Amino acid sequence: MLAIMANVKRTTSSRKPSRAEKAQQTRLRMTRAAYELFVERGYPATTMTEVAEAAGVAVQTLYFTFGTKAQLLQRAYEYAVLGEGNDVPPEQQPWYAEMSNADRLDDALRILVQNVAAVLARTAPLDEYVRAASFDAEPARVRNFNENLRRQSWADMIDRLGTKFGLTPGLNPRRAADILMVLMSPATYQTFVGQYHWSSEDWQNWCAAAITCQLFAQ
Repeated sequence: MLAIMANVKRTTSSRKPSRAEKAQQTRLRMTRAAYELFVERGYPATTMTEVAEAAGVAVQTLYFTFGTKAQLLQRAYEYAVLGEGNDVPPEQQPWYAEMSNADRLDDALRILVQNVAAVLARTAPLDEYVRAASFDAEPARVRNFNENLRRQSWADMIDRLGTKFGLTPGLNPRRAADILMVLMSPATYQTFVGQYHWSSEDWQNWCAAAITCQLFAQ
């Protein structure tokens, strides 16, 4: 029995990755390198050649995979939002359903800010450099696209939790989404955690309290 298990283990460990798996690993390596360089140096100062060198690929491979530097930046945003090796949008992840099904507002907001904090820890440093490069049309267009996605996410969340727990009287969903765009923005997170050296837990506690005060009748 032990011999059989050992043979199975050797067979499994010696299996070579398929061509598709290799391509996926290379794509991830290039995306990770781009994200790290954009965060370290900023978008304008990072070249495609430098990203290719950091990823250990030819620059032609980088262009073939992503097309343009702006498209690579978009993939870096997606990498930051979803996390490494994850292609499932936040609204389809288990925590989102858990938040939506929570019976108490406090529990729903705890789940929300805990998971958003993990996303902002990755996106805030990238977004800070991209905002600084807003004079360039390409990064500005990429950032605006992702800001629109973020607004849509908050609108959907407001629709779910507002219907369930009730928004503050006189506050319409559009204004509620505006408030969340500021409270839970990469810039706000970076100011508190990156600049003022709050812990992530401190930010989460503040953010949950601020959302409760500003958005919900409770």
